[in-house]
This record gives sequence, structure tokens and C-alpha cells, in this order.
Amino acid sequence: MAFDTDSNPLIPPKPYLPSIPPTSSTLFSSISELSQQCQQPGPCQSKSRTCPSSPVLSRLVLSLSSSSTTETPAARHPSSYVLSHTSPPTFQSVPRPRRHDRDYDDHRNPLNQLTHPPSGKMCFGGGSSGAVDQEAVVKNREIEKTIKADQKRAAREVKLLLLGAGESGKSTVLKQMRLIYSQGFSKSEKEEWRAIIFNNILTAFRVILDAMEELEIPFADQFNSQFITLILVDHDLGPKDPLPVEYMRPFKGLWSDAGVQKAIEKGNEYALHDNLNYFFEDVDRLFARDYVPTDQDVLRSRLRTTGITETVFDLGNLTYRMFDVGGQRSERKKWIHCFENVNCLLFLVAISGYDQCLVEDKDGNQMQEALMLWESIANSQWFTRSALILFLNKMDLFKSKIKDNPITKHGFPDFVGDATDSKATSKYFLDKFRALNRNPQKEVYGHFTNATDTNLLKITMDSVQDMIIQRNLNQLVLAR
Repeated sequence: MAFDTDSNPLIPPKPYLPSIPPTSSTLFSSISELSQQCQQPGPCQSKSRTCPSSPVLSRLVLSLSSSSTTETPAARHPSSYVLSHTSPPTFQSVPRPRRHDRDYDDHRNPLNQLTHPPSGKMCFGGGSSGAVDQEAVVKNREIEKTIKADQKRAAREVKLLLLGAGESGKSTVLKQMRLIYSQGFSKSEKEEWRAIIFNNILTAFRVILDAMEELEIPFADQFNSQFITLILVDHDLGPKDPLPVEYMRPFKGLWSDAGVQKAIEKGNEYALHDNLNYFFEDVDRLFARDYVPTDQDVLRSRLRTTGITETVFDLGNLTYRMFDVGGQRSERKKWIHCFENVNCLLFLVAISGYDQCLVEDKDGNQMQEALMLWESIANSQWFTRSALILFLNKMDLFKSKIKDNPITKHGFPDFVGDATDSKATSKYFLDKFRALNRNPQKEVYGHFTNATDTNLLKITMDSVQDMIIQRNLNQLVLAR
């Protein structure tokens, strides 16, 4: 059986073994070695972590103080204490040496040599020099200068994020900013849009032909059905190539067909893009060999946004960094990469889309999608300090269709009043968006716009500029 020696009274307790400090000769030998490592010129920095001698010396000095004691017989023979059970041994301090003895031993005491270096020799600890300090000061000033310049530039910059559902006109607004406040589009850039315009028309006719088959709408002139094969064939057009003339007759023949026009009237049911009417107002000019797209042609053309597009322009004393991201559902997962440090959120809504389906979902409604998206964005924690600007866009298309297509037929039965009045119905939609903002202290700045109208958009942006300046001034007053 094992016994617990600590609790068994039959077994004597473990002997008391006091630690015996090192002798003075050992300590002085160690200090002598360390003193040779510390003969650096300059003021002593022994407290610095870079000095290898500093922590070691501290321990040696403490040991030296403890070693200045005399040992009692009990200390030399600890077993006598255990056997007699007397009190723990005490240590009596050695009398302090006289003044003249200390002065006499100063030159031979390595501890005194280390703590009181000879004249002209002092420890730096880290070996730093005045030249290094001066270099650090210069570098620090350069860093401070750069930081101040960045802060000054940031104070003049406005990060403006364009958000909205697909087909709302975000990319068109971005083009307008370039036309109004930047250098616009060069001739070579406009020529590159020629192929995009051709593909817009070709794609539109393909969508129409699919809709005619689905809706069982026949051609008014069966002769035009022969053009289907050519329309369905892919045609690669280089950036400098003119529109292929072999497509001119098929385009004009299909456009003039009554069956095609009937399908176009139902374009809201299958997300037909709204730029086809514009280009067919003067389709002959598009096929001219020297045709160069105009600014309005570029604005009307459609190129789906994928990823993130940034446009920088100056407006007054401020520099705007405007970011455009794709509005389709598949592109929205990329939005969060632009959410940080947004000064203004510009949310676009195609007000003419109250009766239109989504490109990615024929059962969805563009206006209902925009309302749902706005509610989540306007109340997001990312934009608690951002100005909320709402553009109800495509007012020209809205006014032309509202007369024959009241909003009460398309999922908005709560409207009270004349459902064919463009002024009353547009205000109804603006109030509907504002009501979704759950923060009563946060104002929503609403504007009715037409992104293809350069003059109207310039006036609108001037109003936005005034709002931003006033908002910044109010924030400065509150900060004081």
C-alpha cells in the first residue's frame, strides 16, 4: 500500500532547504563580462529593450544585494532544523561599509564601472545616431504631408452609387455624365458603338419573332417570313465595319409588317427593349457607309452591364466618382463590393415599367421589383449616413402609355383618382417609394427624369449638387 508522505505523521516532513545565493566572486565575474559589452559612446539607455545587458544586470544586482548576508549554522546544516523543529533560520545583514572603503574600491568594482562609465563613454543600448533620428523626422513629415493631401482630396470627393433594377436606365445616366461633365465620346469610341446598335436591332427582331410564335401572331405579309432565316444567323461585325447592307431590306420589311407591329404593342409581356422605335425613325442613315453614331444614338443603345463601371467627373468644386453595377438579379451579388463609404445613393426606377415584366422573369413586374429592392436598400445599415436620391426615370415613355394603359390594371388597385393622369400617377409612385423609408429623420430626394434628355438631366444634377453642398454644410454645423 502506498503512503502519502505529506499527510502521514509517521514519516518526517521534507527538510527545509533554503536557497544558497551565489558568492560575490561569481557575481562580480558575471558583471565584469557584461561591462565589456556596454562600452558604447553616448548617453546610457540601459532601460531600452535593445540593450542586451540591461535585464541581466538588473537580476545580478538583486542577487548581489541578497548575497550580502551571513549564513547561520542552521543554514549550513538544514537537517538540524528539521530534527529540532525550530523556527526557520534568519539572515543578518552585513554592516554597510564605510565611506572611504567604498571610494577606495570604486576603481576595482565592475558594477561601479558599468553603472558609472568613464567620461566620454556612454551606452546607447540600440546604437542609434543623430543622423538616423533626422532621417526619421524627415520621413515622418513626408507621411503627414501625404495624409493631409489625401484628406483634402477626400473632402472634395463624392462617392455616388447607381443602383436599380434592370432596364431602369443606370448606364444611360452614366453616359450622360460623361457627355455633360467630361469630354464625351471620341469618334473612334462612337464607331465602336456601331456594332452594338446593329446587335440591338438584330436581337430585338429575334425576340419579336419568338413572341409572335408564342402568341400565335401571323405575318400580315407572308413574304416577310423569308427573312427569319437571315435574322437568326449570327453576324460578326467589327468595330470599324459598316452595317451590312444585306440586312437593310429585311429590317425594313419586318418593321412595316402589321403582324410584327402587333407583337411590338405587346412588348411589355416579354421585356422588349424600348429603343427599336428610335432607330427605325431613320433606319436608312444607319446603313450609310460613312455612318458614325451620334451622342443620342450612343445614349439609346443598350449594352448590358456586367461587373462594376466607374466614371469620374467634376461638378463645381466637387469630384464625383460614380459607380454603375448590373441591375439584373444575377448581378446583384456584386453590389456589396461598392457599399462602403458611399456619400450618395442614386436609385433609378423605370416608371414606365409599371406594366412590364422582367427580363429574367416574365411573371415578375418591373415596378414591384423596384419597390422591393428599394425597401431593402433604403433601410440598409450600409446607407444610414448616405443621402438617398430617387430618380423616377423614363417619364417620356410613361406619359405616352399611361393614357391608354391605366396603372390600376397592373397591380396597383389602391390608387385613388384618374389612373390615366400622368401627373397624379407619377406622384402616387413617388409617395409609395418614400413610404418604404422607415427612418423618418432621413429625407428621400425624388426627381422625375428622362435619362436620354441631356438638358433635363443637367438641370436635375444641378439640383442634386445643391442638395449635396447644403447637406455637407449642415453636417459641419452639427459637428461643431
